[in-house]
Amino acid sequence: MNIPLNIDWQQILLHLFNFVLLAGGLYLLLYRPVKDFMKKREDHYAQMAQEAEKDRQEARQMVQDYKEKLADIDQEIAGRKQAAQKELDQLREQELAQTKKQADTILAQAHAATQQEHDAMLAKASKELTGLVVTAAERIALKSQGDPYEQFLDLVEREAPDGQQQEEN
Repeated sequence: MNIPLNIDWQQILLHLFNFVLLAGGLYLLLYRPVKDFMKKREDHYAQMAQEAEKDRQEARQMVQDYKEKLADIDQEIAGRKQAAQKELDQLREQELAQTKKQADTILAQAHAATQQEHDAMLAKASKELTGLVVTAAERIALKSQGDPYEQFLDLVEREAPDGQQQEEN
């Protein structure tokens, strides 16, 4: 059977069959493995992207945890600093109170010593004043009794032992 245009149906069917066999073979040998390879590659990159995102989330969480820990540590440091300052203030107050107490004691001792010295000076001045009054009274009494030269000598003799005793006291 020859068809006018020189078309051989048997040849067309044979070419068609060869094409189907070639397409099926290429599908089995090339397309499916390449498609599977591409699917695995796509899955691998998707998994890597998920792991990277998971790692980023973990890193963000770690940064957040470290920030919280730093804040806690800062608060603890501030608390310890405040406690140390409070303790230092207490020690200062104790030291100040002790110093004030010592100063009051020293002041009281100085006041007592001053008072004793004042009393001693007052007693000495009183004694000297009494001596002067007695001397003045004796001089007045001597003027009325006779020779002034002899009265003076008597007076000096009487005062000499008194004067030495006063210097020894």
